[in-house]
Amino acid sequence: MAGIFEMDEGTMNRMKELVLLLNQASKAYYAQDTEIMSNFEYDRLYDELTQLEEKTGVIIANSPTLHVGYEAVEELPKERHDQPMLSLAKTKSREELRDWLNGREALLSWKLDGLTIVLTYAGGRLVKAVTRGNGEVGEVVTNNARVFRNVPLSIPFQGELILRGEAVITYSEFEKINSRIEEAEAKYKNPRNLCSGSVRQLNNEITATRNVHFYAFCLVKADGAVFHNSRAEQFAFLEKQGFDVVESRLVNPDTILEEIAYFENKIAVYDVPSDGLVLTYEDISYGQSLGRTAKFPRDSIAFKWADELRETTLREIEWSASRTGLINPVAIFEPVELEGTTVSRASVHNISIVRGLQLGIGDRITVYKANMIIPQIAENLTKSGNLEIPQTCPVCGQPTQIRQVNDVQSLYCSNPDCDAKKIKAFTLFVSRDALNVDGLSESTLEKFLARGFLHEFADIFRLDRYEQEITQMDGFGEKSYGNLMESIEKARNTTLPRVIYGLGIENVGVANAKLLCRYFQFSLDKLREATTEELSDIDGVGEVIAAGICEYFHDAKQMAQLDRLLEEVHIEQETLAEGAQTLAGMSFVITGSLTRYENRNALKEEIEAKGGKVTGSVTGKTTCLINNDTTSQSSKNKKAKELGIRIISEEEFLNEYL
Repeated sequence: MAGIFEMDEGTMNRMKELVLLLNQASKAYYAQDTEIMSNFEYDRLYDELTQLEEKTGVIIANSPTLHVGYEAVEELPKERHDQPMLSLAKTKSREELRDWLNGREALLSWKLDGLTIVLTYAGGRLVKAVTRGNGEVGEVVTNNARVFRNVPLSIPFQGELILRGEAVITYSEFEKINSRIEEAEAKYKNPRNLCSGSVRQLNNEITATRNVHFYAFCLVKADGAVFHNSRAEQFAFLEKQGFDVVESRLVNPDTILEEIAYFENKIAVYDVPSDGLVLTYEDISYGQSLGRTAKFPRDSIAFKWADELRETTLREIEWSASRTGLINPVAIFEPVELEGTTVSRASVHNISIVRGLQLGIGDRITVYKANMIIPQIAENLTKSGNLEIPQTCPVCGQPTQIRQVNDVQSLYCSNPDCDAKKIKAFTLFVSRDALNVDGLSESTLEKFLARGFLHEFADIFRLDRYEQEITQMDGFGEKSYGNLMESIEKARNTTLPRVIYGLGIENVGVANAKLLCRYFQFSLDKLREATTEELSDIDGVGEVIAAGICEYFHDAKQMAQLDRLLEEVHIEQETLAEGAQTLAGMSFVITGSLTRYENRNALKEEIEAKGGKVTGSVTGKTTCLINNDTTSQSSKNKKAKELGIRIISEEEFLNEYL
């Protein structure tokens, strides 16, 4: 046989290294909503692996070229797709895209950068929504899809309808959400990560606040409908059913380059994240006749924008400290023109990326805009690797330390009294979702801290001690001081979730604060005494968050400060009706879709209101598993059977327990 390639040890080792690196990056990006390498670097390594696989004829078992997307997480029900959801072959060559047409017509449309969802309708109603998952098994997110901004809950078509589309969050909405987040490390990295987390929430109340939109891009099934073998007619049909359909243009070999230019010009002002285009044969039968490879369908191909790269010089790395102690690296480089704007800064995200790029001051680097929007470092051409990781915090001068979480290394300030932590901590404490104290901006807090007015949160309520000094400060007078005191007095009456959120416990945002308070029946004492194991058992918390909460409430200094704060505020008590605690001491697990309740969270709240507990996993302490599909082979059903835990339907639960 001609052309046989003799495998050498170096090539095999490189392939194994690429598989490991790419799988780590995919896990971080898709399952943990973080980044350990840029999209540019991922594509480069992926292409290198593909070329080596083609050259050697060897594909390692867990190669990312064999898989699509992320593995479905445990917290959401899983479901196997009727048809595998394949990825698309891709090219960055416009001429290759034109040649691919083979003289035929095709639809050219946006390749949106969000989370792919499969919707199923029956009898004109939305009955199921499932994420792409790993291409074969996805996560059931029906309740979340029902609160997408533009998904029709009922449609005129009465037959079974299955379609695919992209859930997205616009750039403007992304910026709006990030603008409400004070701390830098808590801000979302990009719209795609924000959308992924929003769609896969366990509580669809959170999804509803994120303004997720859905754009249909493929009709899978529509019983009895006739489309005259036309993709364009399928799109028109979906529009008539009330769906927003991805924008498309009918092209042929003579017009495709002109139409690509149309999309290219539009992307600069397009509010919906897109990382390229998709070309699909207009003739449905012809496309289907081509079949598919193991990974790609042959009726479509993806076109990715060739990134506009500019070479520049790295001037410095700016290290920015935050309230949790995380110190973020930001690259400062000689200004360059990219996609029509001048760019001189790019986030490097964490130490892992700094080291992966082998950065050093004075290095020649190439930069680009991810999806033509977000500045990123593409490659380090000189790779000096001489960048020194700060040994001390840029704000307080105390020692730093590198911590590793989920394969990602980040830099932290180890000083609990760092001024950066205090400023950000106080800013969070007085924010709208916490104690909601008007008149205390970050700059005002900074002045108060510098003058020694504030050392702990309780001091906010003792600022009247400094009336004379405050009224003589620039920007303050009697009226401003009076308004501030009035706002502080109003803030004294608050709720436990606001206090818990305002404390700034790592990874405890507004939603988690409410979750914790409900779980412990609004008892601060119970929350303070909770063990890591008990906290980990709460659906939506997990081990990392639980450890942080436990560490906070076992810190003697923090608890002394909390006690002093409690002397200054009045926490409104939640009242429970007498005799309502009929489920006290019982533990339940809910899985699958419900019929009598709007969603699982609604049932969960009723159980908790009656003193019961709802957890995310089946254990020996579980009273029963609530699942309308009592015969399913889901992991929770199997676990319940192994442990001898009853599996009951929603109706049975209502009859027996409520």
